[in-house]
Amino acid sequence: MSGWITRLNDAMIDNYTASGAWRNESIADIAARLVIEKPDMLAFIEGDRSLYLGNLVTKARKIAAVLATRGLVPGDVVSFQLPNWLETAVINLACCIGGFVCNPIIPIYREAEVGYILRDGRAKILFVPTSFRGFDYVNMARALQAGLPDLATIVTVRGEAEGCLGYEELLASNAPDVASGHPDPNAVKLLLYTSGTTSHPKGVLHSHNSLMAELLAARDYWGLGASDVVLMPSPVTHITGYLYALEMGFVTGCAAVLMERWDASEAVELIKRHGVTMSVGATPFLRELTDTVVSAGALLPTMRLFICGGAPVAPELVRRAAQAIPGCAISRAFGSSEAPTVTLGVRGVEELELGATTDGRIVNNEVRIIDEATGALLGEGAEGEILVRGPEVMLGYTDQALTDDAFDQDGFFRTGDLGRIEFGDFLAVSGRKKDVIVRGGENISPQEIEDALHRYPAITDVAVVAMPHERLGEGVCAYVIADAPVSVADIGSFLGEQGLARQKWPERVEMVDAFPRTASGKVQKNILRDRLVAQAQPTEASL
Repeated sequence: MSGWITRLNDAMIDNYTASGAWRNESIADIAARLVIEKPDMLAFIEGDRSLYLGNLVTKARKIAAVLATRGLVPGDVVSFQLPNWLETAVINLACCIGGFVCNPIIPIYREAEVGYILRDGRAKILFVPTSFRGFDYVNMARALQAGLPDLATIVTVRGEAEGCLGYEELLASNAPDVASGHPDPNAVKLLLYTSGTTSHPKGVLHSHNSLMAELLAARDYWGLGASDVVLMPSPVTHITGYLYALEMGFVTGCAAVLMERWDASEAVELIKRHGVTMSVGATPFLRELTDTVVSAGALLPTMRLFICGGAPVAPELVRRAAQAIPGCAISRAFGSSEAPTVTLGVRGVEELELGATTDGRIVNNEVRIIDEATGALLGEGAEGEILVRGPEVMLGYTDQALTDDAFDQDGFFRTGDLGRIEFGDFLAVSGRKKDVIVRGGENISPQEIEDALHRYPAITDVAVVAMPHERLGEGVCAYVIADAPVSVADIGSFLGEQGLARQKWPERVEMVDAFPRTASGKVQKNILRDRLVAQAQPTEASL
């Protein structure tokens, strides 16, 4: 059992239940009903594989039963580090049926990140691919397991490995079936780690109720239903992919098309083949989809909605995409793992300019804009820090001290982002107060990279900042003070040895004699970032 202390209290439960935002229902409850009514409902598509609701529920009940026979109890953490495969949908539903906490881990993470997450979350079971994109996840998991007393079992997916259980082996076991599951709707359902301004990833805690509030708000706002098909290029180990691929179908009846890896040409073909109506993804996905549609002269008449976020979205990109895909509402949206959708973009093509120039309409949340220096509440049009309170905001972090810092006395979450209210209920995000790099929709902590590079023998000091990147929005630049020349290759090799994901390796290194500092000695990273913007030399390194 986790033993986490959350900010959940009786007043919050009563308030959100009375308002109808919290309905005390889980996807396990919904699945138990739907499987009787619509066992042949198409739920997920991945390549040439399909997963129908009846088969999904049968497999999920089996996995839940097997995990229970292996000693797991409600509240125990089940981790999976998998790409966008059908098995993730089964594991997620199994966790819900069994009352286990689902902990998706981004596949690009390596020893440093995965070890910390498994240790902090006290995971009991870890699902990994035997191999994916040439990396041996089993060896990494085995190496980590020795130092993780809670991690009892490693389960391999799409392959077998000595000393590990196989996913198919679990499905073939004789464990008694689980007829249904009715977890406590206010219990922790999801543990999702997000990189930010701290050195280590932060463990975000969500309940069944908080996530269901988001799903229902999005469903109703966009008018989603059984005739919709969602294309999901974002990892299901991100909050976006998790909600709109693995969960949305239970409240709408829509199918989700999973993309293992983003490829714009493949996305166009999938949209045509499956009649995709909507997609949610990071800025590079929208840009490359638009470029491909224009260059190929493709028509995508079924597309009616593309919601974009995770990195700055230029207004001109939104306008160009809307022109390339007629009839499709293109919009920015704003959210995070902690508060999944503060805004939900726009609903129709008639709101194109609002979709291009703002981050969309505030839905199901209260937003305050405050003065950074004084904390005073600001009016419409004034820029300040964005605070949000609502039924979909997280229960807290695994570290209670971080939770205490993240919320004000009125229960508003400090997003660390800057913005302003426009047109009454629209939010325009203008920048970030927090020092985080958003690379292709992926949050990267500069401090984590700096901490690692401080162990590099020749480096005496380092400052990591965001730099402009034509494709990904932002890249990683390391300003270095060192006793000897240090190259991008040198740093990449070193960080690889330290176990950091390749996506966190700096794409640019600037050797300097000193950093600009404040009177108190703090590095003025804004000046370093401004230098890079002025030089305007983006890179095209791939994800």
